[in-house]
Amino acid sequence: MRSEPLRREGLTVPQTLVSPPRFRPKSVLVWTLVALVGAVSWGVLALSRGEEVSAIWLLAAALGSFAIAYRFYSKFIADRVLRLDDGRATPAERLDDGVDYQPTDRRVLLGHHFAAIAGAGPLVGPVLAMQMGYLPGTLWIVAGVIFAGAVQDMVVLFLSMRRDGKSLGQMARDELGRVGGAAALLAVFVIMIILLAVLALVVINALADSPWGTFSVAMTIPIALFMGFYLQILRPGRVVETSLIGVALLLLAILGGGWIEHSSLADTFTLSPTTLVFCLVGYGFVASVLPVWMLLAPRDYLSTFMKIGTIVLLAVGVLVATPHLNAEAVTSFASSGAGPVFAGSLFPFLFITIACGALSGFHALVASGTTPKLIQKESQVRMIGYGAMLMEAFVAVMALISAAVLDPGLYYAMNAPAGLLGPTVESASQAVAGLGFTISPEELTAAAKAVDESTLVARTGGAPTLAVGMSQIFSDVVGGEGMKAFWYHFAIMFEALFILTTVDAGTRVGRFMLQDMLGNVWKPMGRVNWKPGIWLASAVVVAGWGYFLYVGATDPLGGINQLFPLFGIANQLLAAIALTVATTLLIRSGRLRWAWVTGVPLAWIVTVTLTASWQKVFSADPRVGFFAQRERFSDAIDAGEVLAPAKSMDDMHTVVTNSTVDGVLIILFVALVLTVVVNAAVVCVRAVRSPGSTVSTETPYVASAIETPESRPRTPAGAGTGGGSGPGAGR
Repeated sequence: MRSEPLRREGLTVPQTLVSPPRFRPKSVLVWTLVALVGAVSWGVLALSRGEEVSAIWLLAAALGSFAIAYRFYSKFIADRVLRLDDGRATPAERLDDGVDYQPTDRRVLLGHHFAAIAGAGPLVGPVLAMQMGYLPGTLWIVAGVIFAGAVQDMVVLFLSMRRDGKSLGQMARDELGRVGGAAALLAVFVIMIILLAVLALVVINALADSPWGTFSVAMTIPIALFMGFYLQILRPGRVVETSLIGVALLLLAILGGGWIEHSSLADTFTLSPTTLVFCLVGYGFVASVLPVWMLLAPRDYLSTFMKIGTIVLLAVGVLVATPHLNAEAVTSFASSGAGPVFAGSLFPFLFITIACGALSGFHALVASGTTPKLIQKESQVRMIGYGAMLMEAFVAVMALISAAVLDPGLYYAMNAPAGLLGPTVESASQAVAGLGFTISPEELTAAAKAVDESTLVARTGGAPTLAVGMSQIFSDVVGGEGMKAFWYHFAIMFEALFILTTVDAGTRVGRFMLQDMLGNVWKPMGRVNWKPGIWLASAVVVAGWGYFLYVGATDPLGGINQLFPLFGIANQLLAAIALTVATTLLIRSGRLRWAWVTGVPLAWIVTVTLTASWQKVFSADPRVGFFAQRERFSDAIDAGEVLAPAKSMDDMHTVVTNSTVDGVLIILFVALVLTVVVNAAVVCVRAVRSPGSTVSTETPYVASAIETPESRPRTPAGAGTGGGSGPGAGR
């Protein structure tokens, strides 16, 4: 090879690092087969109407699409759009303080990032959206994650990493000026508090009065602490060895939970919702202030084995049991908007209900929170940012399959509201028949008995339905009907563990965000290594979501229960802010030709969220519109009537208040997001018209001294990932 520089896209890149493309027949054959399997599977799903369809086709279609997207689209973004550079030191290397900044093995960091982003959304969103059929949800999960969700996570992670790990809100403040930046900071922080409280409430509901789940989840804390010290002090760098020990201990904790549930210690681990609230708040604070290597990263890494292991076993169960999709491909509720699970038509509410798993604004907080402060090499942005999101989409697909294999009658008996179903299995059977499906009272009783529950009627929220679906698939492979109860309770514990890791990482991200915000007013608060600032910001964040959580745990209509209807829209409005900031930064950094990568999903999600927000505020249907619901309950109060879900006149007044608050908050959030978008548009136009006037906010180039196997320079044979090593490379 010649050693003189090569000009490419206006950049000076040493030619010795550029490997010519090679034609590899084996690789071409493999990817051609993957494409064919995916295409055939999509064809079966699209054309099948009325026939029995195996769940294997859905699984193959999704996995084939994910594989092609990671191999080609994520590589295109990494090489052409972001121009990742392993010769450049990351903030983890330059600012290593052993607390928040520390180069972390990519396998551990992938586990931490995945565990932090994968919350309730990919588990329950697809289950709830099943009322519109399995095909719309599958299409949104697959297309959404490939072109929107994984792109957002990867680009935001890269942009934050290039800016010393700044939070999303602070990046908006730096790039959009005072007005747009202030609007973004306020919207992001308030929405984050709501999201954390909602996720925490799901954990509380799953662990309350469950000694098995409480014991198993609690044991992950000392196991993680042991793993942290083992990997950091006792056996540094021994990731595989630490992983094997951690997984063995985790399996013992799960088995021990089953033993605890039937022992004299069961009462000790049977905790009330209010007790769990205080435990969760205390844990969130501790996880936020301890060095990240000590608890947060190893616990999330450990949890990932449980999460991915269970989902992979579920996929294997589908391959072995070959269950059929009992749900319709597209139901009448998709167009009518009169579904019993939630009101509203397919557009826009499917894209609000299935958030995490396709596109989630919460992920941008993690991608600009803990992860950019821990990443070793820029090339790892692809695996951690794009790859982890594909893993979450795989979880969403498996959740959708678990719901789709259930008998539709059982699905609606579990997910329709109690006011529609009535108090008995007989009334529930009649109500389901009115929806066009059939299930007898005896079948409802038998289904509940099989999973050791008193009833499955009106077990709304998605989590119980997912657990029943998982237990059906697992029991078809191992144990038969006699093991359904075991697998059901295992699934409930799995869901709680799955979501809890999002709460602890989210709290730390909230601390970073609050420190960034307060640092604009008082500089010491902006220093992430200043102990008083760390403790104060952590306390404020846990107090914020802890308050809403406590009130929600004690009052069915109060606290976070009051704000729960905002969850989906607020999360997607946050995604709109993240994609706005990402698009603005791409344009300001001279990547105008590639701005469509984030600009197209931005246009889509803004359209979706504004449409959904308009309907939630101004729809005349009281099942959809907050103000219409307020008017309906106000009229009922004047007439002396009590309407469900209220049980008293005081509850009626509370519902009126909640509807008013939710409607006003949606208007406020939309106003803030529009302020951000309009402000960003002005900034982008200025940057395009006067490109020389744009001042880069990236941290100046510093050469990296860390070498990892995947970051070694390319050889003539093409080994390694390579990248520019000089100050001009990768910019």
